[in-house]
Amino acid sequence: MISLWNSSLLKKTSDLHGDTWNIEIDETIVENSPARDWHQYISGSFAEFRCSLCRRTWGSSRVQVLFHFHLNTASRQGTIKLRFYKQECKTCSEPQWEDADFSVNNTDVLVERLVKKIRMRCYGEDLGEANRSSVFDGRFNGPHESAHCEACRLGICSQCTNSLQPCLM
Repeated sequence: MISLWNSSLLKKTSDLHGDTWNIEIDETIVENSPARDWHQYISGSFAEFRCSLCRRTWGSSRVQVLFHFHLNTASRQGTIKLRFYKQECKTCSEPQWEDADFSVNNTDVLVERLVKKIRMRCYGEDLGEANRSSVFDGRFNGPHESAHCEACRLGICSQCTNSLQPCLM
């Protein structure tokens, strides 16, 4: 999965002042707690999930992704730490937290948004606020299931104010 993210990143950072950037998954990073001299960016997109127990699949338009990033100006090496918030199956009695499966298109959209933030925060470029939209290329229906969303439980889902109540799409 990380190779898809790094491939997309390589295409979109080829003109970043000669600096090299790399993405790594780090499930220990926490919202609003980036390391010193690091920046944070949170974005959401559509992704699909598959229950590892019952094999049920579902789509969600509210999959949150947390990025922490830092440019080491001496080595000209940028590092991006990435955390995907998971969801659990609503039909299993003892569900597991499942990883999101992002399409190539939505991975590209998320990386494009991230690179824009990198350009603004690490290079001081003024790029405005417009962002490319996610692609809803799977199936989903009904409200967002807050009770089964890790981001909602942690208070990170921007649309949910109460993790015990479902928020509408």
